[in-house]
Amino acid sequence: MVISITRTYFPEGTNGKLECDGKLICKTIELPWKMNETKVSCIPEGKYFIKKRYSNKFQWHLEILDVRNRSLILFHPANNALKELNGCIAPVKKLSGPGLGLMSRKAFDKLKSLVYKALDRKESIELIVKS
Repeated sequence: MVISITRTYFPEGTNGKLECDGKLICKTIELPWKMNETKVSCIPEGKYFIKKRYSNKFQWHLEILDVRNRSLILFHPANNALKELNGCIAPVKKLSGPGLGLMSRKAFDKLKSLVYKALDRKESIELIVKS
């Protein structure tokens, strides 16, 4: 399965559209682009793979693998990129401003369900991040 994020960059944050086979899954929010600096920048555009991950903080969520010079880049719920993200990507139902969104938990549950079903079928999940 291939999913893609098409980004729009703003000084205060990065907004995106997350799609699979041309169908909208949800919107996304991220930190602004700051040269891939740890904890303050969104990740570089490119191709990545996704796996299931569990932590006490986020329970079951998604990890984006092999991000250059970064680790623990996740998909997890958040509604304000600057206050709640350290380089991760938050799915949201609706964008409310640069790096801001609404109903993130609902959007995250939809994305997680889609990806986990594919992973359970032993499919690999490729993420393409582009502008």
